[in-house]
Amino acid sequence: MECIFCKIACGEIPAKIAYKDDTLVAFHDIAPQAPTHILIIPVKHFSTIQELTPPDRELVGEMVLLANRLALKEKIAEGGYRLVLNCGKHGGQTAYHVHMHLLGGRAMHWPPG
Repeated sequence: MECIFCKIACGEIPAKIAYKDDTLVAFHDIAPQAPTHILIIPVKHFSTIQELTPPDRELVGEMVLLANRLALKEKIAEGGYRLVLNCGKHGGQTAYHVHMHLLGGRAMHWPPG
């Protein structure tokens, strides 16, 4: 297994886990871009969101619902937060395992910078 996120999901690589079940794992980013920066990943490996199919719509929905719960737990829900899914090189994806960024704890600007 070469995927670093798969290794985190199975416990082979340690991470600061925020949530884990049979379907999803959430962990704190090691290079946070905001005071709260949590990555939410499916346990099942998908390299990019382009690999998702209609049956995976529930998985994506569960990722969003988990982000909502984590935002409450991290006390960033009231002020607001950003959810980001990058796809491919030009989309800014650097780890090729589908993952959602939950970012909060400060004002987010667009475009970033």
